[in-house]
Amino acid sequence: MPRHNERKYRAVSALQRRIGNPILRRLPFQTLLETTGRASGLPRPTPVGGRRVGDSFWLVSEFGERSQYVRNIKADPRVRVRLRGRWHTGTAHLLPDDDPIARLRGLPRMNSTAVRAMGSGLLTVRVDLDGQGLAS
Repeated sequence: MPRHNERKYRAVSALQRRIGNPILRRLPFQTLLETTGRASGLPRPTPVGGRRVGDSFWLVSEFGERSQYVRNIKADPRVRVRLRGRWHTGTAHLLPDDDPIARLRGLPRMNSTAVRAMGSGLLTVRVDLDGQGLAS
């Protein structure tokens, strides 16, 4: 990874870990992707931006396979997604052949702009949702 991208990754990750994620996780209608920690086995909720299309939820990981939630998905693709305050279970799929820039055009504009500005090594993720949402 080029030096500039490495610095960007470290800076954005530190900011998200210390400030953004702890605050956003507490907002009741923030979309969350909950993976299972690959080492701890504990639930790991991550604020994400994306869009539900039918029975799938689409998002773009700003740091691709370097993102901790992507690493967790590789170890266990069963996830939960909180959409509008309701939890949905599903199976996540990493789509390296999908065009993440084109995908971002169909996702919420504000989040997509932030992902493009802060990210490098973008990766599309699709979560196939199981039936009905769970009670929160």
